[in-house]
Amino acid sequence: QVQLVESGGGLVQAGGSLRLSCAASGRTFTLYRMGWLRQVPGKEREFVAAIAWNGSSTYYSDSVKGRFTLSRDNAKNTVYLQMNSLKPEDTAVYYCAANLYWGNIYSPSGYDYWGQGTQVVVSS
Repeated sequence: QVQLVESGGGLVQAGGSLRLSCAASGRTFTLYRMGWLRQVPGKEREFVAAIAWNGSSTYYSDSVKGRFTLSRDNAKNTVYLQMNSLKPEDTAVYYCAANLYWGNIYSPSGYDYWGQGTQVVVSS
């Protein structure tokens, strides 16, 4: 079992920044890739970013590339999503997720464990 707890969401003006954190516990953190996905009401959950077990590779959706940066600190069992130049369309509930069994990191179905989500609201 893996437990994931997100933090860092909130309200920010367009152009501002937020940093989301996700603390993991349970199975060995370095065994799995980590991702962030987001969801707005009435829409499907969508991929935002993912990172390899050792941080050597990162993956981003086109909509956040160049503005968001994903990193991990394996000593702290934590991943961080730095979000800069935020736009109103970034408003969503952001979920941290763990990919243990080599599923498709770009799809919600590829993740095995999920956090409870943290709300991000970007005002115009």
